[in-house]
Amino acid sequence: MSNLNILVTGSTGQLGSEIKELSSKYPYDFFFTNRISLDITNKEKIKSFCQTNKINVIINCAAYTAVDKAEKDEKNADIVNRKAIKKLALVSKKLNIKLIHISTDYVFDGKNFKPYCEENQANPQGVYGKTKLEGEKELININPKNSIIIRTSWLYSYYGNNFVKTMLRLGKEKDSLEIIFDQIGTPTHAKDLAKIILDILPKIQNEKVEIYNYSNEGVLSWYDFAKEIMKMSKLDCKINPIQTYQYPTLAKRPHISLLNKSKIKQKFNITIPYWKDSLDDCLRRLGERK
Repeated sequence: MSNLNILVTGSTGQLGSEIKELSSKYPYDFFFTNRISLDITNKEKIKSFCQTNKINVIINCAAYTAVDKAEKDEKNADIVNRKAIKKLALVSKKLNIKLIHISTDYVFDGKNFKPYCEENQANPQGVYGKTKLEGEKELININPKNSIIIRTSWLYSYYGNNFVKTMLRLGKEKDSLEIIFDQIGTPTHAKDLAKIILDILPKIQNEKVEIYNYSNEGVLSWYDFAKEIMKMSKLDCKINPIQTYQYPTLAKRPHISLLNKSKIKQKFNITIPYWKDSLDDCLRRLGERK
C-alpha cells in the first residue's frame, strides 16, 4: 500500500492540518488542497487533478461548519456539504478512487437517551446537519467502491478555531464563564481522528458505502469540558452551568449526541483514547498544560 497517492481536501482546517502533521510518518504521497488550489464544486477540475496526480484515495475534510451562519446561508452550506460530495463521489466512482468522507453528529436530533449507532434514524434539526446528511445520501447513492463515511463530534485541535482554544482565551480574560450543561456528548481530538483515518486506510474494503462513528471515549457536557480545560491549564476562571435556553443560538443543537463506536472498533481492531488524555495531549502541544 506504500504507493498510494492521497488527496486531502480542506487541508487547512482542523482535521486536514492534523493529517498534514502526521503525514510524514506514513509511506504515502499526499496532496493537500484547499478551496483555492482545488475547487471541489467543479467535477472536471477534481477529475483532472486526480488523473494528473494518479490519486488512489480522497480524504474529504472540506465542509461548511459555521453551524449558526448556515441557518441564513443554506445555499453555500448546500454547495459545500452536499453538491461537492456528489462531485467527489462521481469522480471517485469513475476513477476507482477510495473516498473517506467526514460527517457529523448533527445528523441526529439529539433526543436519544443512549449512544447513536450508525443505523439509527437521522433527523437533523438545522441547516448544517441537514446539508451534511444530504451529502451522505449523495455518496451512498453513487456508491464508489471501498468508500466510507465517518461521523464525528465536538472536534477540536491544536489548529484552527475551536472550543478548547476559545475557553483558553476567555479563561485568561474573564473571572467567570457561563457554559451549557444540558448538551451531552464527547469531544474528538482531531489528531486522534487523523491517526485513525491513516491507520485504517489500507484495511477499508467494502462494496457498499459504510458509515462509522468516531469520537473520543467518555461522556460529558460542555460545562464539564470547560471545567477540565480550566483545571488542566490552571486558569482561575469559575465555570457556571447554564441551560441551553439561557444561551439562544440560531441553530438548534442536539441535546444528547453520544456516538456508539463499537462498529469501527470491532471492524478495524482499534483502541480509542479517553477524552481527558486527548485533551491533556492537545493542551501540552499548545503549551497550556500547567
